[in-house]
Amino acid sequence: MNIEFKETLPEPSEYYTLFQSTGWNDDYKADKRELYKAISNSWYSLSAYGQNKKLIGFGRIVSDGILYAFICDMIIDPLNQKQGIGTIILEKLIQRCRKSNIRVLWLFAASDKSNFYKKFGFSKRPGNAPGMQLNLFCPATHGL
Repeated sequence: MNIEFKETLPEPSEYYTLFQSTGWNDDYKADKRELYKAISNSWYSLSAYGQNKKLIGFGRIVSDGILYAFICDMIIDPLNQKQGIGTIILEKLIQRCRKSNIRVLWLFAASDKSNFYKKFGFSKRPGNAPGMQLNLFCPATHGL
């Protein structure tokens, strides 16, 4: 498959469809407009397009541009997973952070995806410095 990677935001409806494929919106309940506003506020993003110019992958970074960066919304269309698309997107996200001398790059990953990220040097935070979160609008994930 010929895949085209672009450092531009996808169309709102394309992104909404891809985001819906994750099941995350069952908790977030965000509409197209809200999701597009979220990705529009990214420091860097990368979109992957497959056959018929269909959006099949996306990844983005939220950052202060100096010290910290956070990878968000690494999404590969379920029908296009295990083809190296996520690897390319993640490599390009990391490369962008290195180019900008970002000191720390974070991400949250589902437990079944952690081995994928470990291949790129990511590690679990130490037990004496765990990450924390406050879910303001996602009651289904409250208490994680």
